[in-house]
Amino acid sequence: MSDRDSDKNPNTHDSPDSWERRQLDKLLMSTLKENRRSRRWGIFFKSLTFAYLFLLLAMLIWSDEWDMSQASLKEHTALVEVDGIIAPETKASADKIVTGLRNAFKDKKTKAVILRLNTPGGSPVQSRYVNDEITRLRKKYPDIPLYAVVVDMCASGGYYIASAADEIYADRGSIVGSIGVLMNGFGFVEGMQNLGIERRLMTAGENKGIMDPFSPVSEEDKAHLQRMLDQLHGQFINRVKEGRGDRLKADEYPEIFSGLFWSGEEAKRIGLIDAFGSSSYVAREIVGVEDIVDFTPEEDVWERFAERLGAGVAQGIARISGLSDSVRLR
Repeated sequence: MSDRDSDKNPNTHDSPDSWERRQLDKLLMSTLKENRRSRRWGIFFKSLTFAYLFLLLAMLIWSDEWDMSQASLKEHTALVEVDGIIAPETKASADKIVTGLRNAFKDKKTKAVILRLNTPGGSPVQSRYVNDEITRLRKKYPDIPLYAVVVDMCASGGYYIASAADEIYADRGSIVGSIGVLMNGFGFVEGMQNLGIERRLMTAGENKGIMDPFSPVSEEDKAHLQRMLDQLHGQFINRVKEGRGDRLKADEYPEIFSGLFWSGEEAKRIGLIDAFGSSSYVAREIVGVEDIVDFTPEEDVWERFAERLGAGVAQGIARISGLSDSVRLR
């Protein structure tokens, strides 16, 4: 074989080590190319994910602004929800309810306000805050009536709030009333004695340990607590009487203030509510403006964003897995 033939066939003088080196180089180059390709696709999908999240957040914010801008374009019935326990840091806190009410009354296209309640009650202080604000807003905006509409339940602090409305509507099966105040707890004194446990309680102030569950309750303690509860109950009763006036048949039915609750049908008979009807009924038949705009303050935008993101991911998985026809996220 000539030198020229040897040049044409590079494998002629290759040693086994040289051949392995070339193969290793090829493998390394292939791996590097694959890694580069993977990184490019990774960057692409990450960018796509961030774009999707940004778009979702923008749509979330824009939809709220759009809804509120539309609210001011035409006449509507405003709606504010009171849903759940009335207490600080809840959906039905006084701050959220009052914020919704102020925005609803302030809107120039609001014809009337519906306060829709579905609550077992809660803090007397939070309930009083809302009652006070309703009274103030009704005086400030005398041409805008406020109607309370009971869904399943409007008891205790919920009725404390509802009593400030111009009129109260409910379903025949709604639970209404429970005009009373309670304080409860547990006592473990005898149980500790039976177990041989010694209670060591030190206080500065002779009454600082009142209502301690591991100590006996004295008659003086009971009397003090009962006076306080009676005072709160009296405040509650006075607000209900101020709000309901002659519609409340308290002389005929003194048990109204006993803490009992009634069905909507019975509540109408004794004057706790005015008539039967839902929110849509009140808007359509009483207010005369069927379009309802919800002024209930929403949770934090980031919480809503995370919630909607989770729902969107779940829907995507359902479509991919072929379950989109049978799965519904509500």
